[in-house]
Amino acid sequence: MSIKYAVLGFLSWQPLTGYDLKKLFAGSTFFYWSGNSNQIYKTLVQLHQAGLVVNQIEQPESGPARKVYSLTEAGQAELRNWLLSAPESPQLRNSFLVQLAWADQLTSDELDALFAQYEHEVEMQAVMAREQKRRKQINPARTGREAWLWGMIADNWIGFYENELAWVQRMRQQLAGDRETA
Repeated sequence: MSIKYAVLGFLSWQPLTGYDLKKLFAGSTFFYWSGNSNQIYKTLVQLHQAGLVVNQIEQPESGPARKVYSLTEAGQAELRNWLLSAPESPQLRNSFLVQLAWADQLTSDELDALFAQYEHEVEMQAVMAREQKRRKQINPARTGREAWLWGMIADNWIGFYENELAWVQRMRQQLAGDRETA
């Protein structure tokens, strides 16, 4: 899936600037793009060239002019077609697992420290996901069903982090047990 559909989805809520989009991506645990300006603005240019979005320059009373993007009918149709397409299977890209594949080269203390660092990172992600759900930071909730769907997405991410946290804690316990029997 490309960032294009996430941008179209955001613009289906309301007109937004590239900066607004950047903040939405940065503030989300489940939109996995970095949301850097290059990705966003390149995508907006491509969507504009394809006639899927239009932009309008707004001049606020103070500050610089803003380019606000809106979804066109063609953009709404493109988003709808994508929504009706077959879902892609999830792809897990976890660099820690690749790192772990060669971690036998570490001492037990070094390996435990690596697990501890990862455990802390996963814990922080879980806390952030729970807090985002609690605050409903990114949740348009235009309908009850939409609010429910966004809540279920948040629950999925929270469950992922909780499962990952339980896994790394089991690994640390087993490693500690191995050290005791050695």
